[in-house]
Amino acid sequence: MVFPTILPKVAAQWLFTFYRAARKLRRHAFQLIYNRNTTTKSSSSVSQQAAAAGVSSKNSIPADAAAVADKTVVCGLHGALLRSTDMFPYFMLVAFEGGSLLRALLLLLAFPLVWALGPAAGLRVMTFLAFAGLRPRDADLVARAVLPKHYLEALNAVVYDRLWLPARRRVVVTSAPRVMSECFLKEYLAADAVIACELQVVTVGRQRYFTGLLSGPAPGPELRRKALAEAFGADEQMADVVGVVRSSNPLDHLFIPYCKEVYVVSRESAKSAKLARDKYPKPLIFHDGRLAFLPTPAATLAFFLFLPLGVILSVIRINIGIVLPYSLNFVAGAIFGIRFRVSGLRTEPTARRRRKNVLYVCTHRTLVDPIMLTAALQRPVPAVTYSLSRLSEMIAPIKTVRLTRDRARDAETMSRMLARGNLAVCPEGTTCREPYLLRFSPLFAELADDMEPVALDAQVTSLYGTTASGHKWLDPVVFFANPVPSYRVEFLGPVPLELTRAGGKTGAEVANWVQRRLGEALGFECTGLTRRDKYMMLAGNDGVVAK
Repeated sequence: MVFPTILPKVAAQWLFTFYRAARKLRRHAFQLIYNRNTTTKSSSSVSQQAAAAGVSSKNSIPADAAAVADKTVVCGLHGALLRSTDMFPYFMLVAFEGGSLLRALLLLLAFPLVWALGPAAGLRVMTFLAFAGLRPRDADLVARAVLPKHYLEALNAVVYDRLWLPARRRVVVTSAPRVMSECFLKEYLAADAVIACELQVVTVGRQRYFTGLLSGPAPGPELRRKALAEAFGADEQMADVVGVVRSSNPLDHLFIPYCKEVYVVSRESAKSAKLARDKYPKPLIFHDGRLAFLPTPAATLAFFLFLPLGVILSVIRINIGIVLPYSLNFVAGAIFGIRFRVSGLRTEPTARRRRKNVLYVCTHRTLVDPIMLTAALQRPVPAVTYSLSRLSEMIAPIKTVRLTRDRARDAETMSRMLARGNLAVCPEGTTCREPYLLRFSPLFAELADDMEPVALDAQVTSLYGTTASGHKWLDPVVFFANPVPSYRVEFLGPVPLELTRAGGKTGAEVANWVQRRLGEALGFECTGLTRRDKYMMLAGNDGVVAK
């Protein structure tokens, strides 16, 4: 009778003890679970060595860079260097941006199978669906222009600041194909080696395609052992190697025997350890792709369910700007979900109409910038553009004129249009999604003295209305297919005469002053980057399409 009475009490006490220990460990950013200097790896020894980041202990993560400056850090990608262990969103980005809507839909439909098969087999399924039939060039474009944005937003700030940056040598281990992450890890994070799987490639005619199958051994012990040996000469005397892993990602744990110390990143710390934008290793100025969100399974499902309605809304919203008069645009746009905010119109519309030959200098966020300017002014304002699709020209409710990038001819064209009335120009020459302003061409400042800067900013939640390597003719359709697209238009007043060429300033000085004024109004950072810089990075060309 004594045993049944005591057993529940003992069990309850054990459960309570384990519960307290689990809560304590989950609060830690890291737990030191392995050390070559210890003679045992029992559970009691592991619990004694567990150390939280910032706790005063010899096993704590070093606070100063000098303590780990001469060490090698071997870091798992998903779950350690990145805050999440979920690989599905990154395969979905490859399928959607490098492939097509159909490929992305097939990957989404296969998610229950991926979840049921587990990490190893599920990884093979995602790899096949995302890469089978895809050209290496398309995958490289996604890896260079699309994935870095999402990787940067998912970086674990604690791992990056305290272990990655101070390390003498940095090695990343990932179960995903090399093509997905190597470009980001080496160009943004300065990784010395990337240990990953390779994909099979076949040649059909003059084109090369991925088969979707892994070449060589699977992501198991043999592959890891060989790759680690090639990366930094793995042996039994590696006293300067520190490993960083996530307990729920066993595929990347195979380098643990090669490390002196191994830290496990806790789930709780990973949720809150988001790296601030101003601490990014490189400023995120340019990126491509249509998706404006991280395509997790739930978010992707919601996107596909909304997409048919989004296309219908896009057609309706575009027709509002084409068919309805300006006096009804605001109301009709608001009814169909367009958020539009105008500020800075200090004079009455009748008084503003008396101003002639005004050059409106606008920031460039999407192709509909001049249309939003026209809606704010309640009267048509012609615009000059560097590149515009035939469809966009056909559906535009305002007059648009293409520039040739021949300075003399473009100056003549803009002067002729200014002589007839007001004109809108975007001196950046191309769109930029992030809070940065590209270098302003001084041509506009050399043609007019009556100028007014106009700060425009667009916000989207699902799809970006700009692209560098995709179908540009879809840009306005895609922008208005967002659930609630929003636009902000702020008039900053005329440029003071003493700051124009009539006041003795050069065209470059005027352009720089206008750029700074617009940057201050929007809270954006001014840069010296140009259209050519953007297209060379995102599309591998200078942005000029041969006729």
